[in-house]
Amino acid sequence: MKIVLNPEYKFLQQFVQDLPTRFASEGKVIQDKRNTIKVFEYKELEINVKRYRVPILINRIAYRFFRKSKAVKAYFNSLEVRKRGFNTPESIACIETFRGGLLHYSYYISLQCPFHKEMRELYFGPLTGNEDLLRAFARYTAALHEAGICHQDYSPGNVLVNGEGDCFQFALIDINRMKFRQMDLKKGCKNLMRMFENEEIYTFIAQEYARSRHFDPQQCKAWIHYYNHLSLKRDYRKKKFKAFKKRFF
Repeated sequence: MKIVLNPEYKFLQQFVQDLPTRFASEGKVIQDKRNTIKVFEYKELEINVKRYRVPILINRIAYRFFRKSKAVKAYFNSLEVRKRGFNTPESIACIETFRGGLLHYSYYISLQCPFHKEMRELYFGPLTGNEDLLRAFARYTAALHEAGICHQDYSPGNVLVNGEGDCFQFALIDINRMKFRQMDLKKGCKNLMRMFENEEIYTFIAQEYARSRHFDPQQCKAWIHYYNHLSLKRDYRKKKFKAFKKRFF
């Protein structure tokens, strides 16, 4: 077993070491899909633990010898995002367990984010009545990109929001897939491709995003709609393929 522990949380060392044996029977489940997420209460802290499923064999080999595991990536990505001045749950530790010399379960441990609302709530709209939030989100995204932060799964369920009126705060979650690089017009617009399924919202977002980054609004609008349409077509093909497999296999 390999553990990386944030020095700020040395007092949680025993809790972290015991997690692989306690995870199955303790904690409150908040998500149980491909990966399992639980919340633990310990020493007056709410602690979020994400257990990544056991990878397929070829990836177990790759994660053991050639690549960082998702848990390790999430841990260090959190540190980098916070270093650049943006909110994401603070990393406590990451754990890698091994079986037969290859990666088995891995765990990412962080503080539980207090924000409960997701941008997912506006996936289909409407724009009317949500202008302040969407304007704040467009400016937030522009600031992320100006800081060189590219969340590679920038989807509505991975951006949490808190606040009301004209004062909103955002937090990134599910951060194991990230890049830190320059974000030009096309890269920025492409990064937004999965966030909404409402053309009116995208037009509004494009204008605010372009204004914040001093881009041409018409170019920004064109690229955002272009990439969104590509994303919707890809999702449609995936759904058809899944339906085909379910029917015939």
